[in-house]
Amino acid sequence: MELKQGNLNIFYEINKHLLADEKPSIYLESISEMPFFREHPFYMLCDLKKAEQSPVHHGEGNAWVHTMLVTDYAASEKYRSKNEAVFMWAALLHDIGKPPTTKIKKGKITSYDHEKVGAVMAGEFLKEFFTDAGFINEVCALVRWHMQILHVVKDMPFADIKAMKEEADINEVALLGFCDRMGRKGSDIEKERQNISIFLEKCNNKG
Repeated sequence: MELKQGNLNIFYEINKHLLADEKPSIYLESISEMPFFREHPFYMLCDLKKAEQSPVHHGEGNAWVHTMLVTDYAASEKYRSKNEAVFMWAALLHDIGKPPTTKIKKGKITSYDHEKVGAVMAGEFLKEFFTDAGFINEVCALVRWHMQILHVVKDMPFADIKAMKEEADINEVALLGFCDRMGRKGSDIEKERQNISIFLEKCNNKG
């Protein structure tokens, strides 16, 4: 994993805590109020605090609160991933596209296409530190497709199993999607496990 020169101390610390801590959120919360966190590229994470979410689906609070819960849950599941560094960075960046896409429509908070926007933003973020295009592409692919569990299970028009399988490992998508669902207030673990099973079965039966 090659890294660009520059302000790498912060990156190394985040990377270390993502991979070593039981709850990376403790460190991330501790730096989230520091001035550098409002500068490029860290502002992309800081802005998650401004992205409100639908209280129906996200009773835990804004996108930053959700991301911290997802990152902590991912830390407990990362041993299941084929690449823990890719997986943990994808968990941290999975909703990075919510701030620019969050809008109120007909009285409801929405963030349509945040996964597509987020994949581009995740690439911009990681390119500040990484020169490894393969690593960046793997993280971005997980960010891009992390919503597919919902789309596939419910047979929504946004489901695109073929394109997803061309870009990402469906088992990694499933693992990230599971952590995404568990990083919410009142999640039903058995229901989410069942949804993951349905998702994988449909993906494996497609092509």
